[in-house]
Amino acid sequence: MADEPRKRAHVDRDGRIVLPQEVSTHYGLNPGMELPLVSDEDYILLSRPIHRLAKLYIEPTDACNLHCRTCIRNSWDEPTGMMTKETFAHIIAGIEEFSPRPSVFFGGFGEPLAHPEILQMVRTAKQLGASVELITNGTMLDAPTARSLIMAGLDRLWVSLDGARPESYADIRLGARLPQVISNLRRFRRLQGETSAPQAPQTRLGIAFVAMRRNIGDLPQLLALAQELGVSDFHVSHVLPYTKELETEALYRSPAESGYRPGTTRIRLYLPWIGDSSFLPGIALDDGCDKFHLYLTGMPLDNGRNRCPFIERGSASIAWDGGLSPCLELLHSHTSYLNGAERTTNRYVIGNVRDQSLSELWNSPEYVAFRERVADFTFAPCAWCASCPLAQENGEDCYGNPAPSCGGCLWAQGLIRCP
Repeated sequence: MADEPRKRAHVDRDGRIVLPQEVSTHYGLNPGMELPLVSDEDYILLSRPIHRLAKLYIEPTDACNLHCRTCIRNSWDEPTGMMTKETFAHIIAGIEEFSPRPSVFFGGFGEPLAHPEILQMVRTAKQLGASVELITNGTMLDAPTARSLIMAGLDRLWVSLDGARPESYADIRLGARLPQVISNLRRFRRLQGETSAPQAPQTRLGIAFVAMRRNIGDLPQLLALAQELGVSDFHVSHVLPYTKELETEALYRSPAESGYRPGTTRIRLYLPWIGDSSFLPGIALDDGCDKFHLYLTGMPLDNGRNRCPFIERGSASIAWDGGLSPCLELLHSHTSYLNGAERTTNRYVIGNVRDQSLSELWNSPEYVAFRERVADFTFAPCAWCASCPLAQENGEDCYGNPAPSCGGCLWAQGLIRCP
């Protein structure tokens, strides 16, 4: 995909920066809005407004046809369920209240294609004029399903692939066969060429890869496969240890064991583009981010700590039962492992779309205050502290922040990522 042409802001007579109209429209900027701003010696960074709903994660079901080692469902005993037509209708009615429309991402903690109405859900969301994405394990992507998704105008299809070899893939995604998934993706590409009109937008393919000790060696081969399949986006995340076994699979060191501590003074280290990283044997990226503020070709590499990607994206998440949560992490109660100890994350729901409209929930004082609290991120550094029992739950922290506190969230430390 070609790089987009650079856009330019200009400064008016009063010294105020004026953004291009198309940029303001795209991000839903209205008079009076406040935008988070970070300034450095060489740049000014503006973030999207946190109080504009820009992305909506919808969980059609928390049921799945696989039993993956990495799945959150290994740490709960909740009954599985399917989103009803009535609940989805409430969501669609809520989306219609927003302009511009938030993008829609069908995902959550189940297999969206396992929902019997998922194809109609995609069609309905597209009819609103929203950008629509869906993530799947790829095993249920048969020819009729692929053709229907293409005809519905799906903007991006994400596929979870955690291995490039059949044995390594099957070792993680129990019950799945890699050759079948790759065959499904190749057929999807072929059908897209046959089904879409010549000038019609193409569904972009993305791969989501969870990196662990047992599969990291497959990454170069998987990247080559992605190029062969015409993938436009490749997303890598560390594993979130929902079981004790998975904690030993993590490629990152325990935050509490690293050399970094909140408030530690770090040198600014500016690097040029380096083709061969072996020239810097003493500055591995994981150590470097602990000891330095890293800049590559002038842009910071380590600005992911203490920043919630869900709040900064302007996103919200809706579970299959209609409960609205600020993020995927708070969508279901579950356990995980942090610094060798079991950590409980309790579900946090603002309200239910069956009882209140989406706009009422999004603009509720409770949710507005929560977004501002998370954006400020004055939580206790639970991810970096292994000694306090309060770090074993997302309840009130030792700084007095009320539940849910986010200081122990690995998403906010840049370790766990999702599309």
